[in-house]
Amino acid sequence: MLVVVFIIVLVSMVLHEMAHAYTAYFLGDTTAKDEGRLSPNPLVHIDPWMSIVIPLILFISGGPVFGGAKPVPINKRNLKGGAWGMALVALAGPLMNFIIALLAFLLGHFTGALNDVGFLGEVFREVILCNLGFMVFNLIPIPPLDGSRILYAIAPDGIRDFMERMEYSTGLIVVFVMVFFFSNYLSLYLINAMDGILSFFFFLVGM
Repeated sequence: MLVVVFIIVLVSMVLHEMAHAYTAYFLGDTTAKDEGRLSPNPLVHIDPWMSIVIPLILFISGGPVFGGAKPVPINKRNLKGGAWGMALVALAGPLMNFIIALLAFLLGHFTGALNDVGFLGEVFREVILCNLGFMVFNLIPIPPLDGSRILYAIAPDGIRDFMERMEYSTGLIVVFVMVFFFSNYLSLYLINAMDGILSFFFFLVGM
């Protein structure tokens, strides 16, 4: 099952990053395209730690699986919509994970695969949970996670200045500290958020 989870993580992260890249491209910035980030090739997207090591450690330890990838290069000056354009680019990645999770849930529900106690059911459940984990984790509003760029669009100038300084200095360190030293609180947040989304999925199918 570890190999299956690895494949799910890899595909989910690639689609997440491609969603960022294509949204930026459609909004007028070709930077990601010029650097090959529209490609489905996982080698151009993955970060060894955030895309592989951390998700697999979390899976082995039994915690919610989440992670990240190499940030998609974006020239904000080329984006239509300014900060709102950047927010749309940021939202595209988690939205892609949400769509994957929803489609897997609907397919698994209507085919009965989610009720399968064997390998097939496990695959469907991991696709759903991994993608919801990626979505919820990346929406945390701490730079450089996607949620910070969404918050940036509505934040006052003082908060924006603080977030910009944090992104280019301590942001990634804060994320790693949160993952490794406050994992219990992070897991509680992820589990509650994922449970809420799953409840919505069940509501959609009348359960």
